[in-house]
Amino acid sequence: MRDPRDEQYARLLVETCIDVQPGWQVMVGANVLGRPLFEEVCKVIAGRGAYTVPRVTFAGFGPPHPWILNASDELLSVVSPIEEHAFLEVDALVAIVAPENTREGSDIEPSRMQLVQQASRRIQERLISGDVPWVGCQYPTPALAQDAGMTLEQFADFLYGAVLLDWDAERERMAKIKELFDAAKEVRIVGEGTDLRIGLEGREGKIDAAGANIPGGEVFYSPVEDTAAGVIEFSEFPAVYSGRELTGIRFVFEAGRIVQASAQTNEEFLLETLDIDEGARRLGELGIGCNPGITRYMKNTLFDEKINGTVHLAIGRGFPDLGGTNVSAIHWDIVKDVRQGGRIELDGRIVQEAGEWVP
Repeated sequence: MRDPRDEQYARLLVETCIDVQPGWQVMVGANVLGRPLFEEVCKVIAGRGAYTVPRVTFAGFGPPHPWILNASDELLSVVSPIEEHAFLEVDALVAIVAPENTREGSDIEPSRMQLVQQASRRIQERLISGDVPWVGCQYPTPALAQDAGMTLEQFADFLYGAVLLDWDAERERMAKIKELFDAAKEVRIVGEGTDLRIGLEGREGKIDAAGANIPGGEVFYSPVEDTAAGVIEFSEFPAVYSGRELTGIRFVFEAGRIVQASAQTNEEFLLETLDIDEGARRLGELGIGCNPGITRYMKNTLFDEKINGTVHLAIGRGFPDLGGTNVSAIHWDIVKDVRQGGRIELDGRIVQEAGEWVP
């Protein structure tokens, strides 16, 4: 049975997030379980006088996992020329994530995934450059609901409640937060096992209010690359990346670089990921969660990084359109909850305490 909210969702993606124009070629990627939203998106694109370039997969996006598991290193190191051409030539992209199993790909050796990620660097650079509009989103599936500890119906209500907001009003509210951070030279994050300073001087942030990620609801920056100093412990929530779940991640930064790293679980995977390339040990992003519809951890980074009263750091690739110069094959967002006794300071002034903004 189709959910009537899917039409609203599709219009948000096509009309607001990427503003499809007549004649555009829009790549629409979706997992099989995302078919209802995929079809609504295609309808809206047609109504805008544009083309759909479909990419429907069983799991994830990019090369199929059975191929990654069996291809030679030589094949893994180069993107198929036809596929690369498509990504470099389309006018916009929509990615609908609807997994059957959120641990898909966890059987792939990190070294093989590294080759795939490094091979797709030209595609990644185009996406993060701001030259092509794109949006990634999720569609309710039993796997996502199970990870969140919800029934499918509960998860669907939660998802639509976090997505179908008055984004004009949210943008206006987040603009005030952006003003505070834009004016600051340094951010200090204090919390359990955490005292970390990050430089923002000369960097301007960006408001995510129905932009490249849905749900939106964050203000984010590419920090000055050599400034992070101190320690941060991600003790509140597990981090999920490439089908692996890690708990108790702890980083020590010096001059912007991670010099010590540990985790309570899957530490070997963490260290292998940090050694992918030089840029993997530096920050590409600092984000401030602002979505009022997201108040609890879902084991789903797309939502968790937007929780009110949290911050998230991404190790790896920065955003060139925000002044970021860090280059890496990865961009991994990890969420820190500062609602229980934590605080955020800007140039020594407390601006958020225990998740509440200080006037």
